[in-house]
Amino acid sequence: MDACLRIQKKPFFMRKFIPQFDTMKPLKVLMIATLLVSFGACKKKSKERSYDEIVMDTVVSYTKEIYLWNTQLPATLPGKTPTEVMTNIRQYSIEPGFSGPVDRWSFAISKDEWNKISTGVSADFGMRVFFRSANDLRVASADKNGPAGIAGVQRGWKINSINGVAITDTSQSNFIVTTVYSSPTTRFNFTLPDNSTREVTLNSQVFSSNPFVIDSVYTIGANKIGYFVLNSFLGDTTQMKNRFDNVFTKFSGAGITDLVIDLRYNGGGYVLLAQYLLNYLVPGSGNNQMMFTEAYNAKYASRFNETVLFQKKGSLNLSRIFFIVSKQSASASELTINSIRPFMDVKIVGPTNSHGKPVGYGGYSAGPWYFFPVSFKTINKNNEANYYNGFAPDYISADGLDKNWGDANEACLFRTIRFITTGSWSRLAPVDETLANEQARLAPLNLKIDAPTFKGMISRKGIKKIY
Repeated sequence: MDACLRIQKKPFFMRKFIPQFDTMKPLKVLMIATLLVSFGACKKKSKERSYDEIVMDTVVSYTKEIYLWNTQLPATLPGKTPTEVMTNIRQYSIEPGFSGPVDRWSFAISKDEWNKISTGVSADFGMRVFFRSANDLRVASADKNGPAGIAGVQRGWKINSINGVAITDTSQSNFIVTTVYSSPTTRFNFTLPDNSTREVTLNSQVFSSNPFVIDSVYTIGANKIGYFVLNSFLGDTTQMKNRFDNVFTKFSGAGITDLVIDLRYNGGGYVLLAQYLLNYLVPGSGNNQMMFTEAYNAKYASRFNETVLFQKKGSLNLSRIFFIVSKQSASASELTINSIRPFMDVKIVGPTNSHGKPVGYGGYSAGPWYFFPVSFKTINKNNEANYYNGFAPDYISADGLDKNWGDANEACLFRTIRFITTGSWSRLAPVDETLANEQARLAPLNLKIDAPTFKGMISRKGIKKIY
């Protein structure tokens, strides 16, 4: 079949900009011009345009327009695939005050894969693992709905061996990533908190993740402390909002005097869900005030920029809030922290700075791909936006990877409760300080091990369907 006819018969590219995205008109014109050039070339028989070439033209054209640092891009973008283009543009993200490029996140992904990730659907063991120390690999979390959670695996279990191979040090990180995140079947030998051992064989399955790990209330003297662990802002948005409603109804009913939100493994997700949570957190005095602004590059600021106001939900009216973070706390998690800082006394606890991702994507479709060039940054009421180095803890504590969620003796939670009840941060014992320092050194490695998990912030505007 003639290549020109082959292109014209494809139903994808003659369709369809979503009507609600009329602010995309300049980009529509750009795309239409690109298509006209393609058809003209076909008509003249000067060059046949393939499906893949049309996809790549779309990725390149839109990226040049919408990338947050678009004025720094070269005329020709390097890369032969959407993934290569998204990776290669990162080098041009220069921000004043930073020694190198700040974009570490622009990416492309197949539509099938994204549809699973964005709805919280996984196809693995539902387990995340980190090194507590250089020779101590632990279960960091086990999703309640995943194979590991169903098998009874819990946070804090030590991993002695994987498929019969003893886990001895961090040099085995590639083996760990493959066997934990990419294998259909893996055999684990664990040591449990009571020093017993257990061998568990896990089979990868497709399941809907449950990011709501635990919500508890601790009564200590006159203090009623709400503790909430949230591992993601991804999933079915209606179900997620219902879960938020239930959690905060519980906290309000218990009359909590302080709130600790544990985002240490939360890589982000939908801005709309962070916004929903923030409306529960803000005190009444912040109602109808600026929550944040999504700010785009100068070319599209007047069309796309959007300022979101607080719409107070629930009856909590606290003056301070505590967040537990780690290097895995990214994007929509950091948006939550940054947006509430102008309205509350915010205290941060954790082993390291948070991830450092004050930017997000809208997302665009091209053939079988979604591509996500960083396209906006978020700015709080105090005009604070450039936290590319993350949020530093007010108190550095080791990640208590030897304890299960909700254990009041888990290092980060223990230190937070101690501050709430005494008004001061207790000094770390020498052994704890040594462990905290070692975990800080291990943070980049644990981030690499955690690479398969999503870290991002998806705009309120959602994904724009080009064709």
